[in-house]
Amino acid sequence: MSYPYDGIDLREHPEAYRIGRGEQGVFHAEPYKGELLPLWSFKTGEAARESSEAIYGKFLEYRAAEDFVGMDVARKYLQMGYTRARRYAKHKGGNKNRPLETPDPEKSRAAETFYKKWRAAAEDEEYQRLKELHKKRNP
Repeated sequence: MSYPYDGIDLREHPEAYRIGRGEQGVFHAEPYKGELLPLWSFKTGEAARESSEAIYGKFLEYRAAEDFVGMDVARKYLQMGYTRARRYAKHKGGNKNRPLETPDPEKSRAAETFYKKWRAAAEDEEYQRLKELHKKRNP
């Protein structure tokens, strides 16, 4: 899938950003991808804690700057941390065709850590306000 903002600096051109569903576009949203992807890790519970705190910290920086696109991309990285850790907790090597009998407790902790930060970001009142404003300005 091609994104309408491939090759576009979304900090300079936030009007080009489309919210999309779930985690859509997270690997195409520059410069945010370059700022957030290096922070993203879910290999262990500790790595997930450090990663989710760092990404949520960036979310708060973007919020302070009223940068909705940055906030939304950070939210997506938190959501993606949750979904990937959950998949690895339930499936050997993350392969959906290889379910585990018992979920991996370390990956389950990682998923729970990301889940809490993801929900905090998604339910943030300023995020919600800026999201609605972005939708009105960019139908």
